[in-house]
Amino acid sequence: MSTPWGELKLSRFPEDPRDRLRAWDASDAYLLEHLSEQAVDLSGSLVVLGDRWGALVTALAAHRPVQITDSYLGQEATRANLARNGVEPGTVGLLTTQDTPPERIDVLLVRVPKSLALLEDQLLRLAPAVHEGTVVVGTGMVKEIHTSTLTLFERILGPTRTSLARRKARLIFCAPDPARERPANPWPYAYTLPDGIGAVSGRRVVNHAGVFCADRLDIGTRFFLRHLPDTRGARRVVDLGCGNGVVGTALALDNPRAEVLFTDESFQAIASAQATYQANDVPGHAEFRVGDGLSGVAAGSVDLVLNNPPFHSHLATTDTTAWRMFTGARRVLRPGGELWGGGNRHLGYHVKLRRLFGNCHLVAGDPKFVVLRAVKR
Repeated sequence: MSTPWGELKLSRFPEDPRDRLRAWDASDAYLLEHLSEQAVDLSGSLVVLGDRWGALVTALAAHRPVQITDSYLGQEATRANLARNGVEPGTVGLLTTQDTPPERIDVLLVRVPKSLALLEDQLLRLAPAVHEGTVVVGTGMVKEIHTSTLTLFERILGPTRTSLARRKARLIFCAPDPARERPANPWPYAYTLPDGIGAVSGRRVVNHAGVFCADRLDIGTRFFLRHLPDTRGARRVVDLGCGNGVVGTALALDNPRAEVLFTDESFQAIASAQATYQANDVPGHAEFRVGDGLSGVAAGSVDLVLNNPPFHSHLATTDTTAWRMFTGARRVLRPGGELWGGGNRHLGYHVKLRRLFGNCHLVAGDPKFVVLRAVKR
């Protein structure tokens, strides 16, 4: 990546030479060019929100920025990219969206996230640290920035306008107004689950901002919950890519003797899963882990993996995440252990599972969704 501060070598995480997706895009480049062209003073407290793979903080490392991210993979990519480009450890502060933000922010750079709720939550959390002189610049691809995005900046921070588009990217300029009365932060959001979905019927679910379908139970998960396996013989179970933890919580309620591991790469998701589990006074033992899929889980140590993999990486449609989840599941399962996966019918996950496990069984299906079962032989 060419920047006003030199050439950078960048990669996503985990690094895969077959992956053609870049670790930066035109919106990252546009923001860096603007900072250089306008000679923005970066000598104060610099915070970068939503830097997806660390391109921004790597380019700006000399100014000792603080990165705030919801993504474990993004944070690991940042660490690797900083090291790859010779940045000393500790030069860049690495915070998650669940951490306490800095007390003062002089320059706030925002890579607009896919989730408007996550943007709302984070702007409200950062607003007390922003002052009248704070430079606030957002960036994103044109198709990521909507009227609702601009309205959010204006409602929380102050008057907002946008730039002209450049290489299909756009900037957002916001002039903070400390006197502006800000709304209360509505996150996390809790609601009662509907009936007819097994052990979690009528139970509470808690969602932090940015978690998929945070204000309602999505129809895919609803279908999956209706067809969960009998787990009475399972000792260790994993809710892989757990989101708000409703699937793993359902299993724990049904089988209190099972040890349930909730894992996700989103810090917001793990906070949600833990809150959902605690809100329902679930008996038994559970572990909550932010990480890269099943990395760190011992091979052959799991009886059952439950998984409804995503098929997007930001704006890109890809099966890379699903494939890594499936291969990880096969590695950690004991012989005879099972992977139960939900997903959209059109994604054709049965083909991948048959190739990987040598078998795949259709448990349930409707015109849109399927629940599949694969057994490790």
